[in-house]
Amino acid sequence: MGGDQAPDMVLKGIKIARTRHPHAHYLLHGNEAVLGPMVERDKTLAEVCDIRHAEGVVGNDEKPSQALRRGRDSSLWQAIQSVKEGEAAGMVSAGNTGAFMAMAKLSLRTLPGIDRPAIAAMMPTQRGDLVMLDLGANAECDADNLVQFAIMGEVFARTVLGLEKPTIGLLNIGTEDQKGTETLRQTSAILKTSSLPIRFHGFVEGDDIGKGTVDVVVTDGFTGNVALKAIEGTSKLYSAFIRGAFESSIVTRLGYLLVRSAVNKVRARVDPRRYNGAMFLGLNGIAVKSHGGTDPLGFANAVGVAVDLVSHGFNDTIKGEFMKVQRASGLDAKGLEEAANG
Repeated sequence: MGGDQAPDMVLKGIKIARTRHPHAHYLLHGNEAVLGPMVERDKTLAEVCDIRHAEGVVGNDEKPSQALRRGRDSSLWQAIQSVKEGEAAGMVSAGNTGAFMAMAKLSLRTLPGIDRPAIAAMMPTQRGDLVMLDLGANAECDADNLVQFAIMGEVFARTVLGLEKPTIGLLNIGTEDQKGTETLRQTSAILKTSSLPIRFHGFVEGDDIGKGTVDVVVTDGFTGNVALKAIEGTSKLYSAFIRGAFESSIVTRLGYLLVRSAVNKVRARVDPRRYNGAMFLGLNGIAVKSHGGTDPLGFANAVGVAVDLVSHGFNDTIKGEFMKVQRASGLDAKGLEEAANG
């Protein structure tokens, strides 16, 4: 029931996902009195959806602590429980990010060696795609958290993007060693001097994201979310500029006919909906966060992320890979900071 236009947007998104993933089945957690008639009116949805009644809904403005206390009857909590209990292989929600993370962490727990899960997603660059984390789950992070994010991001880039030796960058206000907060400088020191088997590039700036300077961009959730929304907004701005330019006169409209295919390719390449669907890395279960303001196409893409992760056994892979990294580096959950002296 989460999202700016739920549940209508969610159901329309599932209908799109139905054509892309015909073998997937869906459990809809929410108010049965609302969902039931909507599903029954559409045979396509009725064939692949079962409804699990949930009275409550976690509001977008609810604090995680409030949601944890009062949200046990909510659609969000029940969906998470369906993953924990094995009834569902994964879940997708466009609802309250903080509540989603808090509930998922409480119920699903984190992988060994991970203190906090992080939201990770792929983004387009001039060189291909990169993965960026955290995108909003943890507003404040210490050096241990950021090092863990770097390890998870490196594993994600290898297993999902297929990169043999992905490079890691810390998002900062400059590339010089003395720039940034004490936490960033401490994290950089750990990644530079430790025995972690990853390729640390160093500090990167905001414009390095679009350049594709590194394959993995690591940051705290506050900065990452601001960067993500700025990138999405800029993409929409330029799309509006281009559309306005071609609609400004008869000549430009005729010109558009000649370059329409190229313009459509560019638009599709940078469309935020294409990259909708971020995974909570570090949890013992597949949990995908959709943008709350997305449309049905964007939500369908988020569903596709979950289906792909489940189909390819991604969580089992990242568990195994992270355990290998830990064994290779000799780190435990609380020993990352000590690696700076290693």
